[in-house]
Amino acid sequence: MKSFQEFWPFYLQEHSNPFNRRLHFVGTLLVHLLIVAALLTEQWSLLWGLPVIGYGFAWVGHFVVEKNRPATFKHPLWSLCGDFKMFYQMCAGKLWS
Repeated sequence: MKSFQEFWPFYLQEHSNPFNRRLHFVGTLLVHLLIVAALLTEQWSLLWGLPVIGYGFAWVGHFVVEKNRPATFKHPLWSLCGDFKMFYQMCAGKLWS
C-alpha cells in the first residue's frame, strides 16, 4: 500500500466487527482523556500509560473479537492515523455498525 487512502479500506475491513470498533473507541477515548489529565496536572509520567491503554483495548479487539492481527504490526503510522480517523468518525455518528 502506497498511501493512507489506499490503506483506509483495508483498515475498515480489519475492524468490521462492531464490538472491535467499540473497543478501539474506548481505548482512543481514554488516550485522549489521559493526555488531557497529564496536561492539566503536569504529571507527565501519565503519558507512559498511552500505549498500554491504546494498544490494550485495540489488541483485545483484534486477538479476541476479530481473531486477526492488528494492522499496527505492518503499518504502524497508518494504523495510528486509522485509529484516530475511525474514532472521530464514530464521534460524528458514523461507523458504529
